[in-house]
Amino acid sequence: MTTDDVDAVVEIENAVYSHPWTRGNFLDSLYSGYQAQTLRDGAHVLLGYFLVMLAVEEAHLLNISVAAAHQHQGFGQLLLNQATALARSNEMRTMLLEVRESNTHAIKVYKRYGFSEIGRRKNYYPAENNTREGAIVMSLAL
Repeated sequence: MTTDDVDAVVEIENAVYSHPWTRGNFLDSLYSGYQAQTLRDGAHVLLGYFLVMLAVEEAHLLNISVAAAHQHQGFGQLLLNQATALARSNEMRTMLLEVRESNTHAIKVYKRYGFSEIGRRKNYYPAENNTREGAIVMSLAL
């Protein structure tokens, strides 16, 4: 992912999340040196993306998204494969992520992939009507 991709990434982000990352969040992540990749088809249409922060032996999957029109076609799995391969190639031992408690589909995908719940964060995500939603913290040994 480059800064040239950010507008298309934000379009997907706004379409698939109730509380999406902002353009500034993506730019800050890129400027901070976080690992970010996009997935495009043969016609160069953006299908999805991910961002990973690498720290001492630990990769933190910050964001992974597939465009609404391309969900349930295996692209999320492909992106997870790329994210874990990137982490392994950088000698990370673990990948962590947070997922909304209400995002049951993503939780199932992560569990099928091999992630395990290791904790919860109360009031982690913004939610409707100025409320907050908890997060499930998951970990994958690499």
